[in-house]
Amino acid sequence: MSLVRAELRKLLGLPTAWVGLVLGTLTAPVVVLLNAPYTRRAIAAGTLTDTSDLGLRDLGIGLIGPMVLGVIVVSSEYTSTGQDAPGARQLTATLAAVPDRLRLLVAKTTALVLVVAAQAVVTATATLTLTQVLHGEHAPAPAPARVAAALLYWTLTALLAYALALITRNGVVPLTLLIINSSVVSVSYLLTKVTDLAAYLPDIAGTQMFLRSGDFPVKIAPVTAGLVMTAWVVALLAVGALLFHRRDA
Repeated sequence: MSLVRAELRKLLGLPTAWVGLVLGTLTAPVVVLLNAPYTRRAIAAGTLTDTSDLGLRDLGIGLIGPMVLGVIVVSSEYTSTGQDAPGARQLTATLAAVPDRLRLLVAKTTALVLVVAAQAVVTATATLTLTQVLHGEHAPAPAPARVAAALLYWTLTALLAYALALITRNGVVPLTLLIINSSVVSVSYLLTKVTDLAAYLPDIAGTQMFLRSGDFPVKIAPVTAGLVMTAWVVALLAVGALLFHRRDA
């Protein structure tokens, strides 16, 4: 537990981590507030008839938060420790203090999960409460299982970013790819137009854990969707852990 506490302090001591915390926590509620007039008009006009995903769908906008956290917990180890020693990295000091690499990764993973889970609970509570306040009976409270699945999706997304950062030893590449795929143009979604197998990519499958409406080429049961995304994350984490063990001095 002492190592987990140390990794928590290290993560929360990073300025970039706080950027991820603030963006991830505030973005979804702010978007709900800004979109409220349009949503009310759409409901009144009858163009929005299925409101079962109101609030839950907006949580996806805040995923930049767990993505940043997942990447920075790794990439911070590869940054230079200072101008006096531009070739030195934080990882050198970390491994000197904790030579057991598996134990180190377990502690980092635990710290990341704790922070992201706490952020997800706060964000989901704020977003869903605000949605109900703004839209009343048109935004029924989602079942607890769906909320729990959304929280799991946030946590798995952070672990996915974490695994990609472990594999690439870089923060910019995985974060750029993840942000573009989730907000600018979804490569995963475009691939679903080519093959139904793309529905089993982690981000596409994962959303079906808690969303009921959407243009899904293949409908996947929530439990199955969770297992698919978890399998992706476990596989990528295994690859990242193996590479971390073999190549980083």
